[in-house]
Amino acid sequence: MGNVLFYHLTRQPLDVTLSMLLGKSLERGWRVVVRGADAGRLEWLDQRLWLQPEDGFLPHGLAGGPHDAAQPVLLTAQPELPNDPACLMALDGAEISLDEVDRLDRSCILFDGQDGAAVQMARGQWKALTGAGAKAQYWSEESGRWEKKAES
Repeated sequence: MGNVLFYHLTRQPLDVTLSMLLGKSLERGWRVVVRGADAGRLEWLDQRLWLQPEDGFLPHGLAGGPHDAAQPVLLTAQPELPNDPACLMALDGAEISLDEVDRLDRSCILFDGQDGAAVQMARGQWKALTGAGAKAQYWSEESGRWEKKAES
């Protein structure tokens, strides 16, 4: 059984934090699905991720191409996991199911701490997933570095 990590973004923008987390996941040898709620936002992220990290290369692709199953990082708005990932990262309120948390090595929910609706959505996801038995951690960058603030 995996666990779900909640990342409360208050200092760094989504693309910077996502790039860092994806780099760490790839270092572990994991394939990753990045699930968003809006195709336009995923296209924007696709462009941003080609620019980061500045000192490296982050291989990824947008879902819908002929090589989705081979992508180390796949950005999608769909519920499928075509690249057989070890990690699922959800953005902008995209759903993660308890079954996915159980099957994957790690699930992550990234949310904008400046957006009240996003914070409320993440609280609801925390309550639903932990209430169903998932192990979860809440991470905040409020102090200027990532710190674990809660665990269930």
